[in-house]
Amino acid sequence: MKITPENLYNKRRHFLKLGAGALLGTSLMQSKLMALNFTPSQNLEKLKISDEKNVTNYVNFYEFSTNKKKAVELAKNFNTNNWKIEINGEVEKPLILTMEDLLSFPLEERIYRFRCVETWSMVVPWIGFELRALIEKCKVTSNAKFIKFTTLFDKNQFADQASFFPTLEYPYVEALRLDEAMHPLTLMAVGMYKKPLLGQNGAPIRLVVPWKYGFKSIKSIVKIEFTKEQPQTTWELANPKEYGFYANVNPDVSHPRWSQANERPLGEFFTQPTLMFNGYAKEVAHLYANMDLKVNF
Repeated sequence: MKITPENLYNKRRHFLKLGAGALLGTSLMQSKLMALNFTPSQNLEKLKISDEKNVTNYVNFYEFSTNKKKAVELAKNFNTNNWKIEINGEVEKPLILTMEDLLSFPLEERIYRFRCVETWSMVVPWIGFELRALIEKCKVTSNAKFIKFTTLFDKNQFADQASFFPTLEYPYVEALRLDEAMHPLTLMAVGMYKKPLLGQNGAPIRLVVPWKYGFKSIKSIVKIEFTKEQPQTTWELANPKEYGFYANVNPDVSHPRWSQANERPLGEFFTQPTLMFNGYAKEVAHLYANMDLKVNF
């Protein structure tokens, strides 16, 4: 039996580590990203995790396509090399963070319910870090009341952005009140199912706010801005009668086209009752004390 020389063995391991990302659909799989070091969740709520195939193949990512299957197909070649997030606005000093910077935050697995305004739902084991850790690093000023997020604008990669009649006004923008952003449930996700995010799921980094409808959890973030005034968000601008700024999951407030009283978990035949704040009322209801949640939807 031939024994591989140690120097060749180490080179082969290094090559495989660097090249593994190319074998997967998304090019974000750089060597450091391939081995996400995170604290596993104990899943104390005993939530039934959705099938990974369903979660990665049933998505809304309009920048690629409004067709869920087509969006998945187009996302296979999504290039996230040299990704950076620009941070400015009401901060002591503007920052530009690389993925290496962002992965230096302690990562942990969070198993969250996820509810789409279209009435389907899922349970996802995300990997990420609390947004408040990033906010604290940014040293925001006392003027900061909101945090605004912007998705990548790249017509070469996003077919709908390049369309003569795009579905939405791009780039996609979302925002939170600063206290919502500072809540310990609010996550900046870099992975799911113990692996880095795929293109269709928001690679290389996205927001996850589990008590809000899914469109608030903006994908593929390239810019974060701290503001004094409440930003106008993409779906508010597109259809303010159907999509509000808060977008808290609320079974008592119907979307004009869908009742929100029930939901259909991906892969399940039967529906189930929708929970107030998507089941996180105990943790977040105090953020909206004395607010009329039917008006501030």
